[in-house]
Amino acid sequence: MKIAIASGKGGTGKTTVATNLALFLSGMGRNVWYADCDVEAPNGHIFLKPHISQSRPVSIPVPKVDETRCTGCGECGKICRYSAIVCIKKKVLTFHELCHGCGGCMLACPVEAITEVPRQIGAVEEGTADGLGFVHGKLKIGEPMAPPLIRIVKKSVPAESETIVDAPPGTSCPVIESVKGADYVVLVTEPTPFGLNDLKLAVQMTQELRLPFGIVINRSDIGDGRVREYADGEGVPVLLEIPEDRTIAEAYSRGEMALSLGEKYREMFSRLFDRIVKEADTRKEKRHSV
Repeated sequence: MKIAIASGKGGTGKTTVATNLALFLSGMGRNVWYADCDVEAPNGHIFLKPHISQSRPVSIPVPKVDETRCTGCGECGKICRYSAIVCIKKKVLTFHELCHGCGGCMLACPVEAITEVPRQIGAVEEGTADGLGFVHGKLKIGEPMAPPLIRIVKKSVPAESETIVDAPPGTSCPVIESVKGADYVVLVTEPTPFGLNDLKLAVQMTQELRLPFGIVINRSDIGDGRVREYADGEGVPVLLEIPEDRTIAEAYSRGEMALSLGEKYREMFSRLFDRIVKEADTRKEKRHSV
């Protein structure tokens, strides 16, 4: 399975759920990889403490204009929807930070004055943590283009492995790229007004992508019951409720895993995985029966 762990907002405990679930499954003898796709602020390594065995740069192709061949026709600018290349008074200007690397301008140029050159946007690092496969991306500071790096992170995971994808918070393009292709999406939230508001946005996003999903309510005994009421009203399964626990918070502050705190936490993530499998199988059966 490919399980994506996402959230409508930051600080809900998404990475806590993702790292502990991945390590728990690995401890069961499964071939599991943890993929940290929160490339703007990856932090899974703080808890898993992997041994990094490989690091490689990631680049996207950007246009380079040969001014000796360019006629200033402007066809390149007409095709670019992101204004990464424009023609002003027969002069072509390129803005590589806006480029999505589609190659359209090169194809549109009638005199073949445009070639592509690589521009590094970040790096991907791979390794292992107690038998768990590990990969994360690091986007260069100031880079706006996270999705190309996220795609490389996901492609780095062996096809035969089970994957836990730690998605960025929110509902923007990097999140969509991260959860795309998942067999199941776990939305981690908290029972607060802000948590409920952003959960609704995350639910809408996941429904638009037609992905099966459920909710984990972290710090379930704080706030109010409106998240549970919303889930029940919408027919969204609540996979797990994690109560407010100071020992988890203290372990988190030290960069330690909840699994290290005792058997009850292992049972917690065992129940979560069993519920995910059950819900995913139920969704498949419903889809096949239609």
